[in-house]
Amino acid sequence: MKDFLAISDYSSDEIQDLLDLAVKLKKQYFKKGNKPIFKGKVLGMIFQKPSLRTRISFDMAMRHCGGDALYLSPSEIGLGKRESIADVARVLSGYVQGLMARVFEHEHVLELAKWSEIPVVNGLSDYNHPCQGMADALTIQEKFGKKSRGLNVSYVGDGNNVTTSLMHVSAQLGWNVTVATPEGYDVNPKAIEIAQKIAKKTKSKLTFVRDPHEAVKGAHVIYTDTWTSMGQEEETAKREKIFPPYQVNAKLVSEASKDVIVMHCLPAHRNQELTDDVADGKHSVIFPQAHNRLHAQKAILARLFDVA
Repeated sequence: MKDFLAISDYSSDEIQDLLDLAVKLKKQYFKKGNKPIFKGKVLGMIFQKPSLRTRISFDMAMRHCGGDALYLSPSEIGLGKRESIADVARVLSGYVQGLMARVFEHEHVLELAKWSEIPVVNGLSDYNHPCQGMADALTIQEKFGKKSRGLNVSYVGDGNNVTTSLMHVSAQLGWNVTVATPEGYDVNPKAIEIAQKIAKKTKSKLTFVRDPHEAVKGAHVIYTDTWTSMGQEEETAKREKIFPPYQVNAKLVSEASKDVIVMHCLPAHRNQELTDDVADGKHSVIFPQAHNRLHAQKAILARLFDVA
């Protein structure tokens, strides 16, 4: 692996290999602690957008494995503004052993990878969120087992970057995906086209509907995300009028499989896209899901550093 920019860049076997390594590293961490496989390595973390989970999970992943992380704020770099992305990539390639970038525009992380001499990880872009997708897959396999082909994964809400990565990783692992979005808030057409190509190979099914109740019938997983993502604040009032029918509440959950799990990448706007009783209820795995960011990212970094 040179970089980790999109789940669709890798084969189903490679994705499963990463998940297997994440399981191994997670067990090791809770048994004796992780071995210092990242010793002597520093991860530069470029942030255009703030994040609780992304910053801390990458930082602690490096520390748990004997390495270190360096936080680089928007004001310190001004990616593509104070200095060209190409120059930033080449300068940092001489200082640190890897880069993680959480950016607004996907083109920025692609350009970082183009010019960097060290591995680049996409910590989030407007197109996708592959590290979140890997943590999601790890959480689902922990619940339903590694041999879970034919599982039904339903996403309800805004067709955003998180939807893209969930759709791609689910297709890679042979899970059926149903996406319910309001008109005008559909998943990126390019992402759908890629997912369809993956699904053809793995024989998973992709379905796109408007009705959230139709979407969750027989679902083993119900996934949702905030109605208004960072950078869309001007649309908040409009979205709050459109999305209430897509709220994941007790009634919607009751229409799914009895062993359904409810997922959310967080931060959650409670009692908007997800009600309190569901977020804190027996079907919710939102906090184990958040914790799995740490272990999934250890696996990604280990493969990029070629130490495991």
